[in-house]
Amino acid sequence: MKQPPAEIHIAPSILSADFARLGEEIATVMDAGAHVIHVDVMDGHFVPNITIGPAVVAALAPLVHDRGGLLDVHLMIERPDLYVDEFATAGADGLTVHQEACVHLHRVLAQIRAAGAWAGVSLNPATPVETLADVWDDCDLVLIMSVDPGFGGQSFIPAATDKVRRARSFLPENVAIEIDGGVGVGNAADLVDAGATVLVAGSAVFKGDAAARFQELTAVARGR
Repeated sequence: MKQPPAEIHIAPSILSADFARLGEEIATVMDAGAHVIHVDVMDGHFVPNITIGPAVVAALAPLVHDRGGLLDVHLMIERPDLYVDEFATAGADGLTVHQEACVHLHRVLAQIRAAGAWAGVSLNPATPVETLADVWDDCDLVLIMSVDPGFGGQSFIPAATDKVRRARSFLPENVAIEIDGGVGVGNAADLVDAGATVLVAGSAVFKGDAAARFQELTAVARGR
């Protein structure tokens, strides 16, 4: 079973990349040092948007894996249990499902681990971290949403920083904490100080010189 990275990483989100040049965009940020590539999967039901499916993950997996990277796949979909095995087979190294979308969360997390991926749980802004008390031994990563999921380019919800801090004090030390939504140079250091180790960044990386913006954001997050 794979594990999420323990050290601090900026995970570029391809939701904000140029889809006509997707492979090139990923190569650019990975050549600049990115190790984790974040893939947002949306179904138009759980969130009001539709993005990509397993075929795109399968097409991107060789590019990412050949460079020694990891594919971090975030399933913002209803009934994720129906698609876990397909995404794992496509090449996902980690699969994150929403607590709000899973009637049987324990079962879905076990399914993800059995498929060979790390098991993540995402929490919407209104969902308290304490709701994970009975499954924290069954997940490898907790993703704190700092925007309402569904669209890129949204503004960061300030209360999310304290939520990350609460999550870090509440969850076992071996559970990684990821933050997604509105992450940029203005808040990255604070989020790391609060306990986040994987910071998802879309517009902050891909809207401009992606290599330079990724490296600047990484330097801020790592305190360099």
